[in-house]
Amino acid sequence: MSSAPEPRDLLVSADPAREFWAAHESGQRIALRTSGTTAAPRVVVRTTASWIDSFEAVTQLTRMTDTSMVWIPGPPAATMNLFARVHASFAGATLAAEAQQATHAVLTPLGLRRALADDGWGDGVTTVVAGDALPPSLVTQARERGVLLHHYYGASELSFVAWGSGGQGLMPFPGVECRVDEDGVIWARSGYLSDGYLGGRSGPLRRHEDGFATVGDRGSLVDGALVVHGRGEEGITTAGVTVVVADVEAVLRRVARGAVLVVGLPDPRLGEVVTAVVTEPSDLEPVQVAASALTPAQRPRRWEVVREI
Repeated sequence: MSSAPEPRDLLVSADPAREFWAAHESGQRIALRTSGTTAAPRVVVRTTASWIDSFEAVTQLTRMTDTSMVWIPGPPAATMNLFARVHASFAGATLAAEAQQATHAVLTPLGLRRALADDGWGDGVTTVVAGDALPPSLVTQARERGVLLHHYYGASELSFVAWGSGGQGLMPFPGVECRVDEDGVIWARSGYLSDGYLGGRSGPLRRHEDGFATVGDRGSLVDGALVVHGRGEEGITTAGVTVVVADVEAVLRRVARGAVLVVGLPDPRLGEVVTAVVTEPSDLEPVQVAASALTPAQRPRRWEVVREI
């Protein structure tokens, strides 16, 4: 009996959308790289149907057509951008090389702030924001500029969980059931969930026997709207990228004699900044060298030495 084909890595090509549709036609699952060390990245595996089944809803919500020009300036390595590129191809839209060409845009909150720094950008541009919390002040600024704003909450492992338009609250995305448990952990059940991690690797994804899944993020449900309080203890969101703390700590601890702790500290531009804390002053140099093996998003930007953790 032949084994199932290996999942297809969409980033092996300069045209990830073409790779996606090739995987779909051949019945292959797709492999999405997420937070992980350079040597052993964590890879999420999912069926192409788990994305395709959400395309029509996204198309309707954003009113994207085959005449749309979609600006996606972020790297395709980020799942939100990879999905956006594939969805644009589904809608028959064209990728815009520059912001001024765009009828649609997909941005992180930081990306939106940067785009709004251009006084000539925004009026009438349908903009989907994801990757981090959307500050109320940024919502106001976007509205005043005439941006048609949407934002969503999700994860590489879960895909869409909740969607909001016009800066309003996040409601469960079409086809998604949401619940928040007694510990404040957000769970979702839908046809958009991934199959887990390549090779059975461990990660933040957890499943319940009733079909609900979580990555440990915290929140609450208020009158049916999902309020996301923050990433789970294992995650730091910096510039729209989720960094898994355990992956960073594992690399740094290999060369440290004392204790090592990685935390996210608030930052007005990045949301959070990855910060490494060590207890032995002599560990500072070797762990900084070890950090060069991490991805750019994972590398600590701040370093602290304390007596005890």
